[in-house]
Amino acid sequence: MSFSSLGLNPTIAAAVAALGYEKPTNIQTQAIPLILEGRDLIAAAQTGTGKTASFVLPLLEKLTEGKTQKKKRARALILVPTRELAIQVNNSIKQYSHGLPIRSMAMFGGVDLAPQKQALIEGVDIVVATPGRLLDLYGQRAIYFEEMEAVVLDEADRMLDLGFIEDINKVIARLPDNIQTLLFSATLSNPVRELARTAVSDPAEITITKHSASKREISQWLITVDKDQKSALLSQLLNENRWEQVLIFIETKHGAAKLVTQLEKRGIAADAIHGGRSQAAREAVFEKFKSGQLQYLVATGVAARGLDIEGLPCVINYDLPYPEDEYVHRIGRTGRAGAKGEAVSLVSKDNFKNLCMIESRMGHLIERREIAGFVPKKPVPVSILNYVPKAKRQQTENGGRSERAPQRRTDKRNSRKS
Repeated sequence: MSFSSLGLNPTIAAAVAALGYEKPTNIQTQAIPLILEGRDLIAAAQTGTGKTASFVLPLLEKLTEGKTQKKKRARALILVPTRELAIQVNNSIKQYSHGLPIRSMAMFGGVDLAPQKQALIEGVDIVVATPGRLLDLYGQRAIYFEEMEAVVLDEADRMLDLGFIEDINKVIARLPDNIQTLLFSATLSNPVRELARTAVSDPAEITITKHSASKREISQWLITVDKDQKSALLSQLLNENRWEQVLIFIETKHGAAKLVTQLEKRGIAADAIHGGRSQAAREAVFEKFKSGQLQYLVATGVAARGLDIEGLPCVINYDLPYPEDEYVHRIGRTGRAGAKGEAVSLVSKDNFKNLCMIESRMGHLIERREIAGFVPKKPVPVSILNYVPKAKRQQTENGGRSERAPQRRTDKRNSRKS
């Protein structure tokens, strides 16, 4: 199957081919025709499945007809959880729209408002925005929504995890009633489905195989180690293995800065991106990593879904993430587009519950290894593959009911006007 056979015009198909896309992925094959038909859509797809192209390509096809009529307007909105993802999606739009009279912009906080306001005055077709900055500019009358034809809620579960539900609802309430709404999420959890009930009318639904990430060419293994030995073990791994580049995930910004210092003391050059650094600094470090000038990048979860590095050979979880779906997003930075990748986790005894949740989520145990000189004094127990977190056990015991059931709103038009 070709991209042209999905209903995309020759210019878009040529731009995609120039990027090396030979045929549509599963999510693209299913989503693109539905979006071109004008259907609202809910889609569950992990990172690395071609999700961004599955909504950007049909939006470009639809936007080739007509143009923005007034200044400070746009015809399509893509809401994303992080600055990094806003930049990444906007870059993808520019690549996919090569040869088309389509203009897009990334809108996010932490930078000067003036350039973003000016871009809106000059006119854009697609705005990729984080919810908070979008509402800031809307409140300053720098952008109006009445010409919006489509809205995409990208990484909806991540936006909810970051506490954006109120901002998302405020945006939705201000959009035109007949707008096409597309919701993409790694998981269709109860909070995501509750958001969908208020935002999406009579949607089609797509679910890509839950364990697709583990079926890609990603070799996953873990090393059990005491917490106070992780830094030394990581240094040994980086020195002994021939990874051209490694993305190292850690939980806190303070931990990221400390780890970079510890690596440098052992003669290993690394840098870090986290929420405590300015946007300009984060972009500069990421560009060095993407271009290959930087071999080792330490990142907090803020970067888990916004980084796209072609051919990244290895991801290391210095800390195991919570919730468990974050593990899938992290390892999804490697093994992309059919390439092989390696995902290594450093696991201490205090990570045991996280490990059980991750392995239950993946549906299989992750291979364990021990490294001479780093055998833990506090052994990590044998995993419980069917481990269920306490909160979920309590919910099951209560018959799946929460203490306070959320009010269900089925009429999208009325919910937006309330």
